[in-house]
Amino acid sequence: MSTTLLQPYLFFGGRSDEAITFYRTALKAEVVMCMHYKESPEKSPMPLPPGWEEKVMHAEIKIGGASMLLSDGCGEEQKFGGFSLSLVYQDEAEAKRAYEALSAGGEAHMPLTKTFFAKAFGMVQDRFGVNWMVMVPAAA
Repeated sequence: MSTTLLQPYLFFGGRSDEAITFYRTALKAEVVMCMHYKESPEKSPMPLPPGWEEKVMHAEIKIGGASMLLSDGCGEEQKFGGFSLSLVYQDEAEAKRAYEALSAGGEAHMPLTKTFFAKAFGMVQDRFGVNWMVMVPAAA
């Protein structure tokens, strides 16, 4: 029997180093690995914009028990739409801390509040344009 793992892979269009620093603070993310284009053992098969060798070719951060992959891509425009990343906490204070941290420089779409399905639920778009849902389940 094979195991499948779904991992989000986000492209930050030149802002990956900034995003990694932000998520380390906002979400207590741990950097598992980070390779810049200049560190690659092979030249990129894609043409890169001037100065792009300093940009992130591939990185992995761990948020809680989940990993998120990220890159600056190859110079294409950064676009996030049609999805949200969901953070599920057991502790309301920790959920509030994460929600407020993600809101800094971003935009709150729904305040963190009690709902019929959660002790706390809120939606926010961070300063990079990534949509997040922060939740403490009713059963927690």
